Amino acid sequence: MGKNLCGKSRKVSNPYEIWIGERQFVNWEWRVLKKYQSPDNEAKNPYARWFCAVSSPFTHGSFEYGDTYLKDITPYARMVKGEPDIRKVMREDINKENIF
Repeated sequence: MGKNLCGKSRKVSNPYEIWIGERQFVNWEWRVLKKYQSPDNEAKNPYARWFCAVSSPFTHGSFEYGDTYLKDITPYARMVKGEPDIRKVMREDINKENIF
């Protein structure tokens, strides 16, 4: 079982990861400020969630904060920023269990 390296809350200016929307979510940005579970547990939980600051065409240049299901981000966005150690753990999990 992996360790949750993203369990402490961060400020919007220093997120764990930044995801940018694709396709119909082109103007969306998710800043991951906290993850509640390790990647191993997220892979098993269809309701895994992250605490995010989200910018969209509906927020008029600001962010809205709240929990977001992982399944509502990863199919529609790509990660453009992430800390190297977290990305390494995620990459290992993706290769091992194909969670994304």
